[in-house]
Amino acid sequence: MTAATAAAPLGRGGRVGPLAALRQTATMAWRSLVSVKHNPLELVDYSITPIMFVFLFTFVFGGQMAGSPKAYLQYALAGVIVQNTLFMTTYTAMSLNTDLTKGVFDRLRSLPIARSAPLFGRIAADLVKQLWAMLLMIGLGVILGFRITGGPAGFLGATLMLLIFAAAVSWTAVLIGMLAGDAEKVQVFAFVLIFPITFTSSAFVRTETMPGWLQAWVHINPVTHLSDAFRGLLLGGDTGGPVLWTLVWAAGISAVFIPVAMRAYRARA
Repeated sequence: MTAATAAAPLGRGGRVGPLAALRQTATMAWRSLVSVKHNPLELVDYSITPIMFVFLFTFVFGGQMAGSPKAYLQYALAGVIVQNTLFMTTYTAMSLNTDLTKGVFDRLRSLPIARSAPLFGRIAADLVKQLWAMLLMIGLGVILGFRITGGPAGFLGATLMLLIFAAAVSWTAVLIGMLAGDAEKVQVFAFVLIFPITFTSSAFVRTETMPGWLQAWVHINPVTHLSDAFRGLLLGGDTGGPVLWTLVWAAGISAVFIPVAMRAYRARA
């Protein structure tokens, strides 16, 4: 299916109806997913990088951090998945920036489709790829000795929560993709923002091992709440507070960045 075949007649005033816009968004998402077949190297980033992260953190840091790789894996796998999820949102920014600079959005804009469909379609497709990477990392973790003790409900809850947070953070990536001059600048912005907040959290180490002045930030860091919630749901621990704060952060990020990103998108697309 192509964007042209999915396009519906425009309504009054040149507007597209909600159902038509939803179909067109699904078509744009499918377009992004099908592109993997023609560019298999794209799937490498969503497969090889997650596998590398799991092996490195488990076998390089495991003995030092927890006495054995298997013991550390039980704690750190959730943090590794969270880190990978946040870093993967940079691909959304890079892909959007590339489509804009190469004129792809100009061609899509000439079609009788909702202007937001290419943008929402890209985010939806990238969330599917995020899901693939998460399942791959959990599967590898299980092979290496990780045990999901939270049951099927905990696993499904952790997956849903991670995707909700990833969708929210994707809007910050959209804004970066719109403002950056090229894909290289996107990477710089992403690492400057994501790298510090990931490592100053409970993703890889327990917060009580950090200096007191740093703990003040760590305790309000959204990555800490997400890591604790994701870990707790997988392992069956106490998750009430972390899950609530993760959803609050996701709602706050969405409320701030969706309108700003959409304004930047309309101005540039």
